[in-house]
Amino acid sequence: MQNTNKYLQLLGLACLCLVALGARAESSQDFGDYVVHFNALTTDLLPPKVATEYKIKRSGNHALLNVVVLRKVLGAPGQPVSAAVTGSARTLTGQQRELNLREIREPNAIYYIADFGVGNEELLHFQLDVRPEGESESYQVQFRQQFFTR
Repeated sequence: MQNTNKYLQLLGLACLCLVALGARAESSQDFGDYVVHFNALTTDLLPPKVATEYKIKRSGNHALLNVVVLRKVLGAPGQPVSAAVTGSARTLTGQQRELNLREIREPNAIYYIADFGVGNEELLHFQLDVRPEGESESYQVQFRQQFFTR
């Protein structure tokens, strides 16, 4: 029973991240053999059990960055791959925040998450460095996200 609950929690987080990824058209970048999907949202949107399971502070003033790396597969949505993912976020005033991304593995998914505090109407410029396992080249992902807190 406990394994079933844990699986449902993981599935819930994965689904939430996929829904969040679909919410913005520019939430992925194509790098030839790989596609990097990314999104950031406030953690108050996470179900309480999922936040507890992953030790994520659930709050309107806290955000979650989610990154997924997929290897392109002909006729399929893509195969999740391990990657070295590092990143930072910069405010409009130039304050830099290093993001501590950690890997989450599920039976059919691998993703990287980082949680951090945010202010109301704060606009962050994200810079990610993504190197799929077994590759010598890394890919640079940059995007902006504005947060509205409650």
